[in-house]
Amino acid sequence: MPETVSPTPTEQTCWLPRHQKSPRAARQELRDFLLPHPSAEFILPTGELLVSELVTNAIQHARAPHDRLIFVRFQLSPDPTLRIEVHDADSEKPTLRDAPASASDEAGRGLLLVQELATQWGCCPRKGGIGKFVWCHVSPEAAAA
Repeated sequence: MPETVSPTPTEQTCWLPRHQKSPRAARQELRDFLLPHPSAEFILPTGELLVSELVTNAIQHARAPHDRLIFVRFQLSPDPTLRIEVHDADSEKPTLRDAPASASDEAGRGLLLVQELATQWGCCPRKGGIGKFVWCHVSPEAAAA
């Protein structure tokens, strides 16, 4: 389902459809990218959760045609910090809920998880003016906490 592009030891990208199976595909892409790295065991669980949340947000909340793809980029720095980017065609920035989700809510915790588990996160407009990307950093120290 995903189309992996430009694999290198420190960066991997892929295109995913706006489909309910894409979060799972993004997690698999991240596993394939990180497993050769010695730091994988420290950042993979948190990275999988966060990429899944960001891709899910792009599928559920992006106001874009359903045929638009989601672009995902993973970068691993030498320290090693994992950077996850999820690009979509909607320019509206995501916002945290004012009130926490109740125990019975089935949604509404994604960005809260990103805020709590990532060492940093943010949202930027894409080059060319169409859409945005949401990014986060996962470090071994934060993942172990």
